[in-house]
Amino acid sequence: MAVVSQANSRHISGAGTTADAWRACDLLAAVPFITAAELVPPGARAIIVAPHPDDETLACGGLIQALHAAGRDVRIMSVTDGDASHPGSVLWPPAALAERRAQELRAALDRLGTPALAAQRLHVPDGAVAQHEAALHRAIAMCVQPGDVLLTTWRFDGHPDHEACGRTCAAAAAASGNRLIEFPVWAWHWATPDSSALPWPRARKLLLAPDQKERKRRAAAAFCSQTEERDHDGPVLPQSALARLVTHQELYFL
Repeated sequence: MAVVSQANSRHISGAGTTADAWRACDLLAAVPFITAAELVPPGARAIIVAPHPDDETLACGGLIQALHAAGRDVRIMSVTDGDASHPGSVLWPPAALAERRAQELRAALDRLGTPALAAQRLHVPDGAVAQHEAALHRAIAMCVQPGDVLLTTWRFDGHPDHEACGRTCAAAAAASGNRLIEFPVWAWHWATPDSSALPWPRARKLLLAPDQKERKRRAAAAFCSQTEERDHDGPVLPQSALARLVTHQELYFL
């Protein structure tokens, strides 16, 4: 099935596709389910490469819980500090925002029930990952071991940092022989339920238990800098976006 390749077809604007529309999506309903152990086989580490602090929680919060409960090794790489989410903000200058988002991530991991997890911060400039893909590739290559599973944002997710992480992880996985799994974040916003833009044949769903979903909801709420208004502007993550991301299932592209 063809995948959208033009960035202007993945423009992020307006309210986006609603959570109700996705719940009624026949293509999504037909996606097979998969278990955490099938996504990350026993003995393998999960290396989650998150463009910004919160992407790992919003997309993989259920998987992180399941792997942790099974005693599995999970590593998180925060590629950027997320300090460009409030451009020109008086309340949140970049340096303060970077530290705030790191604190929010620690709180989110605690709410997921994984307080011992710590993210490796790479400090790649927020909004400019595409200009630093070579350095990111080297950082990933230094981290991965044989058998590890790399998880990151989809190469066509609609945000330039997300797409750059997807490309870089795909190249790193191809070079090392590690398994690559991608996940959508902003695609839930711009894609439509009847669209062939998403790679449905590669898609698998991870079912979350009610308590896992609730912990993920609470973890997502820890990112107050993203869910609250920005200097009289709307939040980066309004409730409509959270409703698309925090559901009873997570979507992964194998």
